[in-house]
Amino acid sequence: MFSLIPDLYAMSPQSGGGGTGMMGQIILFGSIFLIFFLLVIRPQQKKVKKHQQMITELKKGDQIVTSSGIYGKINKYFDDKDYMLVEIADKTIIKLQKSQVANVVQSKPVKEIETENNTSETK
Repeated sequence: MFSLIPDLYAMSPQSGGGGTGMMGQIILFGSIFLIFFLLVIRPQQKKVKKHQQMITELKKGDQIVTSSGIYGKINKYFDDKDYMLVEIADKTIIKLQKSQVANVVQSKPVKEIETENNTSETK
C-alpha cells in the first residue's frame, strides 16, 4: 500500500529564515482581526447604541412594537426601573422590560393626532 507520510515529510517547509514567517503571520492575524472588527463588531456596537438611545427617549403615550411583535401603548414609564407598563388592549396592561421594545411606531400621543386630523378635515 501507499504511505503518505514520507510524501508529507518531503513537502514540509525547511527550517530557516523563521523571522520573516513569524512577522507575516502577525500581520495576517492583525489584518483578519481588523476586517472582523470593521465588518462585525463596529456595526453591532452602533446598533446597540441606537437601541439604547431609542429606549431612553420613550415616554408615556408612545405606540411601540415589542420584539415578540405585540403592539401597544406605553401606560407608565419608570426612569429608575428596568420595566414599564404597556397597554395592549382596552384595560389589558402588561409589564414589559424596556430592552424588549423593538420599534417606536408613533411617538405622538393620540389626542395630538386626533386634533391634527380634525384641523386637516376642516380645511
